[in-house]
Amino acid sequence: MNLSQSTTVPSQNLSLLQRGKPKSSWALIRRLFQGYLQPHFGGFAAAAVFMAVAAAATAALAYMIKPIVNELGQGRPHSYVLGMAGLVLAIFAVNGFATYFHTVIMNRIGQRIVTNVQQSMHRHLLGADLSFFHANASGTLISRLTNDVGIMRQAVGECLTSSFKGGLKLVFLIGLMFYQDWKLSCAAFFVFPLSALFVAQIGKHMRRYSTRTQESIGQFASMLSQVFQGMRHVKAYGMEDVEHARVKGVTESVFTLAVKGYHASALANPMAEILSGLAIAAVILYGDKQVGMGLTTTGALFSFLTSFILAYDPMKRIAKVNGQLQSGLAAAERVFQLLDTKPAIVDKPDAKPLAVSDFSVAIRDVVFRYADGSLALDHVNITVPHGKTVALVGPSGAGKSTIINLIPRFYDVTEGRISIGGTDARDVTLSSLREQLALVSQETALFDDTVRGNIAYGKRGATEAEIVAAAESAFADAFIRALPQGYDTLVGEHGVKLSGGQRQRIAIARAMLRNAPILLLDEATSALDNESERAVQAALRRLQQGRTTIVVAHRLSTVVDADQIVVMDQGRVVEQGTHAELMALRQLYARLYGMQAEFVEGEP
Repeated sequence: MNLSQSTTVPSQNLSLLQRGKPKSSWALIRRLFQGYLQPHFGGFAAAAVFMAVAAAATAALAYMIKPIVNELGQGRPHSYVLGMAGLVLAIFAVNGFATYFHTVIMNRIGQRIVTNVQQSMHRHLLGADLSFFHANASGTLISRLTNDVGIMRQAVGECLTSSFKGGLKLVFLIGLMFYQDWKLSCAAFFVFPLSALFVAQIGKHMRRYSTRTQESIGQFASMLSQVFQGMRHVKAYGMEDVEHARVKGVTESVFTLAVKGYHASALANPMAEILSGLAIAAVILYGDKQVGMGLTTTGALFSFLTSFILAYDPMKRIAKVNGQLQSGLAAAERVFQLLDTKPAIVDKPDAKPLAVSDFSVAIRDVVFRYADGSLALDHVNITVPHGKTVALVGPSGAGKSTIINLIPRFYDVTEGRISIGGTDARDVTLSSLREQLALVSQETALFDDTVRGNIAYGKRGATEAEIVAAAESAFADAFIRALPQGYDTLVGEHGVKLSGGQRQRIAIARAMLRNAPILLLDEATSALDNESERAVQAALRRLQQGRTTIVVAHRLSTVVDADQIVVMDQGRVVEQGTHAELMALRQLYARLYGMQAEFVEGEP
């Protein structure tokens, strides 16, 4: 590919709901084991030892039935009876402690796996492109980080414990049964192949229902996120009933799918009961004949029946595990699908840190297309000299904010190049590029943290003096100290406890603290009233001093003093010059400025 060209948003950044063919169960299990289970092999080994002890204790208890039935009441000494009772108690104690230890170990491993998966997913999402977040609702992503990973944890813990411990129990108990009577064992175990076939069929349905259920839960979380964020507008437009109807539709879908899944899973129980009942009936009939012929004892028959009944519980658990396993695999598939989504904006293999003293920005013959092929920028050329201010103005949709997004490489240009101090932005590391930038936009990004924490977000390890100095430079210190807890006041989600002007000045203080040589202002005052705008503009003028600044402005009166004004329309640069020069041309800029002036004069 030519270095002057770059792909736009790739297909893998489209919605995660566009799923391909489901992956095989073995492929998912292998990846889950290699990526997350294998590092805990030592813990699994220790748990397996305790499981084996518990399984052996269960088989020993079944074996004890024979002497208990045959010899108790037969005049045995009291010491013999006491010893037998003590041995039974010891078996129960060993079983209990072994179960305790393997349960604790397995749950710890399961929780560690969940933690590791969530951390991997979060780190992966932090590296994703903006296009990824534009294509996937936040609620859906949150559902994958919480609900899907939780299902994986349950599946890992339950499946490994139930299947491994249950398998060991079956091995010990079946071994005991064949030791006692191999013919009777063969007659009893015709149920196993039938149960296995039935369970396999149920698993196919469970996987499908679980996948669809988890997708619906993701949609539900996404709806809630949107409604809660837009609650002001929901109430203003009286849309409570409409939003409730939407949520009701999704939750009813979850209900229907969950019930279908329960039906499929529950089918395993009656089938296992019937087949086991048939096997026990056959054992009783055959065993009674054997006892009558003197070929075995009543105690041996009871011991055999006890072994089979005790084996019945792990059989049921293993049958149930299949449903949990399929739910876990469906969740794992969705988790791995997210982790497999590769970012389009990455460092080149030979990328180096940005090391320049000239922080001029040059946009050369830049073309940008969105993923759907629509043209946003058409051969744009703009130069922003070091330490100067260039304003981008024009009608909505002209491409102004797109340029702001291209400079820090939130997206990559389709054609052309953007350079910093003569260095192509694609030739340097993303971290070093973005370290030289500070962004203040109309949509002020404040976190549900203290005022201090939001300002300090601009610089790691900032001191209290630096934070206060930045607030003072942004004309924010006075109103911050007037807040209930001053700099320790929580601003609420998205800064809802502050006014628009206060939020913007905190964002400017954050940019002040960052002290980056390149400043990007994306309509930072367009949503403010006149009084707030004047305060913010004063802070912005101080922030711009000595910095290479690119301003996207809606109100043209705020950029009349810019060193250069670039007028854009339909993705192209149509005029460039100072305010006076552009007014003299009497073209688009002059018309826009005149319209805004008339509007201001006409205000009551």
